[in-house]
Amino acid sequence: MPAAATPRKDEDDRLQPVFRALADPTRRRILRDLAREPASIAEVASRFEMSRPAVVKHLAILREGGLIAVAPRGRERINVLKPDNLKSASQWLSFFDAFWDDKLAKLKHAVETDYARSKKR
Repeated sequence: MPAAATPRKDEDDRLQPVFRALADPTRRRILRDLAREPASIAEVASRFEMSRPAVVKHLAILREGGLIAVAPRGRERINVLKPDNLKSASQWLSFFDAFWDDKLAKLKHAVETDYARSKKR
């Protein structure tokens, strides 16, 4: 394998758990909730119509993705958002911004050109 391909594969391997965590709408909602305030497992579970074990599985996937941390507080385990770890996914996605920027610029030009032509008629 060429040396140049290794960092890309390493990056893809590193991002896989992050995107797996973000892939589910329930987990994305949990992240939004934790962005407002840290919460215990019971507090997170109370916001969903699913079993506590199902919520615990979602939290485990978020933890594996590095998107949350768990801090003990007495007998409770408090789930805390780790927003810095979302940055790697954001940076990866931002690579594709250039494609959208180009397409939107072309669309804007086409609309403006068509509008200018229609005013001349």
